[in-house]
Amino acid sequence: MYFSKAFIPILKNNPAEAKIKSHQLMLRVGMIKQSSSGIYSWLPLGFKVMKKIEQIVREEQDRIGVQEMLMPTIQSSEIWKESGRYEDYGEEMLRIKDRQNREMLYGPTNEELVTEIFRSSIKSYKSLPQLLYHIQWKFRDELRPRFGIMRCREFYMKDAYSFDLNDDDASFSYNKFFLSYLRTFKRLDLSAIPMAADTGPIGGNLSHEFIILADTGESKIYTDKRIFEVDSNSTILDKNSLKKLRNEYENFYSVTDEKFNKNEFEQKVPEEFRLNTKGIEVGHIFYFGDKYSKPMNASVDFQGKKEFVKMGSYGIGVSRLVGAIIEAKYDDKNEIMKWPLSVSPYDCAIIPIINKNDSSNLEKSNKIFDYLKSNKVDPIIDDTDENISAKIKKFNLIGIPFQLIIGKKSEGDLFEFKEIGKETQKLTIEEITNQINKLKSN
Repeated sequence: MYFSKAFIPILKNNPAEAKIKSHQLMLRVGMIKQSSSGIYSWLPLGFKVMKKIEQIVREEQDRIGVQEMLMPTIQSSEIWKESGRYEDYGEEMLRIKDRQNREMLYGPTNEELVTEIFRSSIKSYKSLPQLLYHIQWKFRDELRPRFGIMRCREFYMKDAYSFDLNDDDASFSYNKFFLSYLRTFKRLDLSAIPMAADTGPIGGNLSHEFIILADTGESKIYTDKRIFEVDSNSTILDKNSLKKLRNEYENFYSVTDEKFNKNEFEQKVPEEFRLNTKGIEVGHIFYFGDKYSKPMNASVDFQGKKEFVKMGSYGIGVSRLVGAIIEAKYDDKNEIMKWPLSVSPYDCAIIPIINKNDSSNLEKSNKIFDYLKSNKVDPIIDDTDENISAKIKKFNLIGIPFQLIIGKKSEGDLFEFKEIGKETQKLTIEEITNQINKLKSN
């Protein structure tokens, strides 16, 4: 791919309407374009990053045995009336009518719809547990959408749902997702803290938000700094191991603003370990028992009796994570973004110094491009006529982790190569390929 042919409409300056780092950068480097208030088109650069995040989320859901499906964005109002949430949900729900004057809605979440699917399909306890998920667009009619994709109206979300026979089994499912989320955010190079949280309109009495620290975050958090030392590398999915892992986190006081108790915080956390700051919610999990199954009559036959299944739901804002990573990684002072290799739009920028009467550097770039591609490295060639410093500055801003410069200082088989934020090296193309692939596999 030549940069001149890529659809990456870069702006010279930060748009005036953008107030936080992620909104500024995403508009400036052409990742998104506003369609209407709180609604964005995802342009190729931003879409590529989001799809890589989606794949990581998917892999970690599959890893714990969750089955992928796809539910529609438009739902009938009838199932929401059954659960009792149709009127309670509030004005964030976009309510519409079809040509037959039937009440419909653009789904803000899918507890009702997945419960309706379950009750019409599963009758015996022997089919439990059931863990289902999908990745789909959602709509919530925010009163004041702001901060770009961080608080918008239409967003891309992974939501999963668990169905179990009893509270003990449901706790096991909840803890599976707890671990899955820790793994997911670690693969995205994010330090996400699980925090006791309010259940809000979803309901129930058990909930954790996964928060990354950020000055621009909307969530106020109160936590014990020692929580960062908990080892989340567990790969064992048995009940006791998962329960122990969650207990290790819950041994430390860590809550969002809605659950904060000043006296409890001061009693449980020594002063030197207290942390009161802001963060960004990147995931939220809930356990709500039979809140939906009972009014919607979602039950199974167990020993001749009807048992209402115990349920939980588990959300990750896939599109929101793009902004969250920027908030965590972007150095706005020096205009340098460094995407984690797992989600970078390209692995390496090939930057030839191009002279009007000499195309040899561009020809070398084409050969290097083919070599990198054949060795599972995703490069882009900057074939524009900008000077070298402007090109480097551009790729620092976009955030492609590696830059390979082809010019006067290239000697024989050695090329200038650098990782953003580190010193330039002179390496062969084989060494460059090995270094990138080694870091990608970590």
